[in-house]
Amino acid sequence: MPKKQKTTTLIVMAVLIVLLIVGIVLTGGKTEHSETVREMMRDAVLHDTNRIDFLGIMDVSPALVSAYVVTGLILLMALIIRIFVIPKFKEVPGKFQILLETWVGFFDDLAKSYSPHRNSFLSAYIFAAGSYIFLGTLFELLGLQAITTRGESITLGAPLADINSAIGMGVFSYLMILTGGIAGNGFKGILKTLKEFSLPISMSFRLFGALLSGLLVTELVYYYIHLSFVLPVAVGVMFTLLHAIIQTYVLTMLVSNYYGEVSEVPEKKA
Repeated sequence: MPKKQKTTTLIVMAVLIVLLIVGIVLTGGKTEHSETVREMMRDAVLHDTNRIDFLGIMDVSPALVSAYVVTGLILLMALIIRIFVIPKFKEVPGKFQILLETWVGFFDDLAKSYSPHRNSFLSAYIFAAGSYIFLGTLFELLGLQAITTRGESITLGAPLADINSAIGMGVFSYLMILTGGIAGNGFKGILKTLKEFSLPISMSFRLFGALLSGLLVTELVYYYIHLSFVLPVAVGVMFTLLHAIIQTYVLTMLVSNYYGEVSEVPEKKA
């Protein structure tokens, strides 16, 4: 990089930093909040204050609206890819084809490694669940707004940051494991699965706790105005990306592992 260009870059960065500091000083401590930190934290967990009118039928948690939006976006994206992208696949793949094949291949390899004897349906499930967790977590980065029943504007968060949604994912995954046990070992498979009775609870709260922790940290940073310049963006993106990757892997790995255990047919003794 030429010396003149380096100097210009440094000057621009210095000006931005000065403007940032001035903004923090001028706005620090002058913001009025409609709710206290305690109320904000409580609502982030229970969603009993900021609710949304759903089609005039009932008041629902923002997470339910997020879940419908994420599901719709995923189905629309899948339809577009199936109609316009997959028929144009080539032997020498392009960048987007490589991305799709890598994404699908990751879950397929995960299913085969943990359940080599029975994995076709497992790979399809963890692909769907993993895609939903990953894209659902990244959804909050879009910053889509909604109006609550109190007339206030809120940002739609990740669907799984709601305890009910996390429990639903955990229970559904447990039923998936139970199905594998029945298919592989019949009644014995049911008994093997029922021994892990705490599995849906642990998976649900692990998923909920991880996503909620990132949400709470970001909310706290945004709450205090003197921290609400640049830092919330970095914190929000960092926590969201980490949780999207980690929780996608953790849940799909656990499901694959337990599914492989309960569906494995024991070798007959000679």
